[in-house]
Amino acid sequence: MSVQLKLPSIVDNIYEIWLKILTELQSIFLLIIRLFWGYQFLLTGRGKFNNFEKTVGFFTSLGIPFPEINALMAAGTEFLGGLCLILGLGSRLMTVPLVFTMIIAYSTAHTEELSAIFSDPDKFLAAAPFLFMFASLIVLVFGAGKYSLDNFISRSTKK
Repeated sequence: MSVQLKLPSIVDNIYEIWLKILTELQSIFLLIIRLFWGYQFLLTGRGKFNNFEKTVGFFTSLGIPFPEINALMAAGTEFLGGLCLILGLGSRLMTVPLVFTMIIAYSTAHTEELSAIFSDPDKFLAAAPFLFMFASLIVLVFGAGKYSLDNFISRSTKK
């Protein structure tokens, strides 16, 4: 009879340890997402800046109004947003324009993939903007995590 009483206690202890491990992994997971996708955003923004005339030409070919201004905004958003993700600074705020930029990318440069969202979801998921947008949404919803300047500033201001 005492063995039956101890079993739930052992299961509870194992479960508590499991939750602690997973909780610690959340911040590591968010750090990895921020570092990898932040760097990718930074690179794409830098690429747009370094090839600005080509970017403007591409935006013009897509029929985007005010292509110079929009190319500058896209490049700046991706570069600055990537830097903010890497640092974990203003992460939840910065992901909003990043998601918006990816929605614009779908609606202009990836219209075929966007229109296939229900008929051929694999095509939508394989498009370049998807993972950028998905990573941004993860940080928007869950925050930057424990290993971020957001967390450091938050803890510092509470003291």
